[in-house]
Amino acid sequence: MQNYSNPPIDQWESILKRPTVTFDDIESTVIEVFNAVNLTGDQALKNFTLQYDGVTINNLAVSSAEFNEAEALIDEGLKKAIDVAYDNIYKFHLAQQTSKVVVQTTKGVECWQEKRPIQKIGLYIPGGSAPLFSTILMLAIPAQIAGCQEIVLCTPPNKEAKVHPAVLYAAKRCGVQQLFKVGGIQAIAAMTYGTESISKVYKIFGPGNQFVTLAKQYATKLGVAIDMPAGPSELLIVGDHTAHPAFVASDLLSQAEHGPDSQVILVSTDKALLDAVESELKLQIKELPRKEIAKKAIANSKMIYFDSKEIAAQCIDQYGPEHYIICSEDEAFYIDHIHNAGSVFIGNYTPESAGDYASGTNHTLPTNGYTKQYSGVNLDSFLKQMTFQKITKEGIKNIGPAIQLMAHEEGLQAHKNAVSLRLKSIDK
Repeated sequence: MQNYSNPPIDQWESILKRPTVTFDDIESTVIEVFNAVNLTGDQALKNFTLQYDGVTINNLAVSSAEFNEAEALIDEGLKKAIDVAYDNIYKFHLAQQTSKVVVQTTKGVECWQEKRPIQKIGLYIPGGSAPLFSTILMLAIPAQIAGCQEIVLCTPPNKEAKVHPAVLYAAKRCGVQQLFKVGGIQAIAAMTYGTESISKVYKIFGPGNQFVTLAKQYATKLGVAIDMPAGPSELLIVGDHTAHPAFVASDLLSQAEHGPDSQVILVSTDKALLDAVESELKLQIKELPRKEIAKKAIANSKMIYFDSKEIAAQCIDQYGPEHYIICSEDEAFYIDHIHNAGSVFIGNYTPESAGDYASGTNHTLPTNGYTKQYSGVNLDSFLKQMTFQKITKEGIKNIGPAIQLMAHEEGLQAHKNAVSLRLKSIDK
């Protein structure tokens, strides 16, 4: 990891820069894939799956037989673990439900707000080197609670043209029936345009690599909403002398093993912690099956020392981490001074992986500094807020004159007439 000591504010932006490519670097690839899918539908999906994944796919949809086979292949212990996670995630997201808001703004004028589910949603579940079946729980459970009518799920196939059994088990556990063996840019394009097999959706959810992230952003130009820009994983830990170096190192590596473009950062007001963590990283990384991936991510990562917790907090907030772990005796200070973070983990016994799997919070979070503008996925991500109003004769008499005057001043005579005609009919 790269080490810095009390870097001045004017250097923070360059030090904290994410190891990502710009849209211009891959825009042509995204557009090419989208155009092909729009033109030839399922055939383009099969062609790109062969080109990018090296797999020949005859049937894009996962069959009921494949779902049943997957359930038989899953170890009972893993099933129980998925069930534990399901229950906790369900509880936390169910608690996010809110009741209808009703207000009488003026006598005779009643306004209210109700929520309606987004009818058609698409879920993208990365496969690649690690099948993220946990992401299905994070996305399909709130969609299920929200009452979304149609859920389409796309995930890349493995080299045997199959989907990992745990992915299929989790999908079935969440009631997902439309699951397709399609990954990458082509999956986002399919859910954007619709093909012979895959339905067009109204909103797309799910993390992915930089290609998937930019494909989702391109989809927004074509009238499809997305959850957020969610690219390569990132983690920032702030720690002092109370932090356990082994725990800190394990958390840093837990995110570094996601991919070579992941980024992890350790900020500390204790130099001894930085040295101890660096030693722990060297020991722990040797034991990881994905150590080569983790090593590449660690090379892009930083250790930053600050004399002052106030300056440290300011730097952290400027970075706006996806995941933020606080291991400090003054945890309340760091909690109070964070405005930009996807999900916060507090204390030595709160690993980031708890949020990834089974504590109940959602792990689909904004990255690349987008925590300044976006929230992580939650129940409201699958709902729309609709407003209603009902006005009586008394109500239109009460607010009508104000409407007439405002419409007149804006030069919108028809707006004024819509009120004037009603007021005249009442006065007759």
